[in-house]
Amino acid sequence: MSLHESFMQRALALARRGEGLTRPNPPVGALLVQNGKIIAEGFHKKAGGPHAEVNCLRTVPAIGQSAVLYVTLEPCSTQGRTPPCTDLILERGIRHVVIGTKDPNPVHAGRGIRLLRRAGVDVITGVCRAEAEALIAPFAKRILTGMPYVTLKLAITIDGRIADESGRSRWITGPQARSKVQELRRSADAVLVGAGTVRMDNPSLLPRPARGRSPWRIVVGTDVPPESRVLTDEAADRTLVMNDSLEKIMRDLGNRGFLHVLCEGGGELAGSLVRAGLVDRFMFFMAPSILGGGGVPMFGKKSWRLADMPRLNFQTLERCGKDVLITAGPVREE
Repeated sequence: MSLHESFMQRALALARRGEGLTRPNPPVGALLVQNGKIIAEGFHKKAGGPHAEVNCLRTVPAIGQSAVLYVTLEPCSTQGRTPPCTDLILERGIRHVVIGTKDPNPVHAGRGIRLLRRAGVDVITGVCRAEAEALIAPFAKRILTGMPYVTLKLAITIDGRIADESGRSRWITGPQARSKVQELRRSADAVLVGAGTVRMDNPSLLPRPARGRSPWRIVVGTDVPPESRVLTDEAADRTLVMNDSLEKIMRDLGNRGFLHVLCEGGGELAGSLVRAGLVDRFMFFMAPSILGGGGVPMFGKKSWRLADMPRLNFQTLERCGKDVLITAGPVREE
């Protein structure tokens, strides 16, 4: 790993602290390095607040000519709710900037980089680009399509069941996997479930511990019991019950500024999302256990013909205690 990559990895770690807090803005991290040492760090903490570059540079009284600013996303160059970060970089006399990825917004893409270079700043782009792009994938999807990025999470047995024949699903996976799900909830703007899941499990869908996060809960369907936790708990005003086509629901959520929606089932909703082509990332928490034919299938009762079945690309495989987490992406037709 090069020195640039090492520092960018730290900037990416800083950016992830803001996941779930910045919508409709992306999470961004920044750090300033002088003489090979980090002298300041910052990340974007909330929409409308200072950007990562501001939070980083405001703590440094004097910046040397050799200092290098690392930022995970191209600095903004237009006036929004906050001033352009390119102006601040030039005002502080920074002569070297290393960027993870360009702004995906076609209106802004490359503009900040060009402004800095025209002012004589040495700009390097594309350091840890894949990870920087993955970090802002929800932001990029909403900017380019108007729709939120959808992660479908399912806790499954090794034979692909998400509940027993009575509908009970607590707990298929172990504590480490469930802890990972809490991390996912903290990174999302909304947690999506079907009305049947609410009726059966009465979940809260809130991350525990919250760590400052309170994602919206989206319930798809009808007949949601009025005593349900999502309608009566401390975050009841952040629950939406929606009964429309999934594409219309997702477009509505995009219009509301949601970047990342985490779907936690059930099976019928999961299958419908796949059929509608709305899933961007699959996360299967697989337990080394078997429920058999009477269990609830992970994608509902409808099936595909062999020639038409959706195909996925496996991306990562990791251990979560006694379980495994398989991350995959859809194979999109060209």
